[in-house]
Amino acid sequence: MAGRPSAVYGGRRLLLDTHALLWWLSGDTRLSRAARRAIADESATVFVSAASAWEVATKARLGKLSDPLGLADALGTHLAAQGFQELPITLEHGRRAGKLPGPHKDLFDRMLIAQAQTDGLAVVSNETVFDGYGVQRVW
Repeated sequence: MAGRPSAVYGGRRLLLDTHALLWWLSGDTRLSRAARRAIADESATVFVSAASAWEVATKARLGKLSDPLGLADALGTHLAAQGFQELPITLEHGRRAGKLPGPHKDLFDRMLIAQAQTDGLAVVSNETVFDGYGVQRVW
């Protein structure tokens, strides 16, 4: 998908889960209508975590993710073309992710939860596990 067309959704600060990022970039119809509207909203600030870059590169290396867009090597270029912002991982994000309660074992999701909590971001994801951590989820 090239760029974000104008839409009305309220100027939120959004953090894309990795699957939402991949589906947005590839135009995949599995991305919900509400998620597409939120991401497309010109007044929204859309963040992509360093954890997503780590997840994409790891899964591509292990053969668990097809990478036709070359995201493992050129994610920054794709983000810039979309007007998305990089979200680095800070010490506070790491501390919070490590202390999150519960049985959820996905380290990438735990980092996104910590970043959303720390930075007041709504997560764009179809994964209901985020709901149990008090994070706003768009789907």
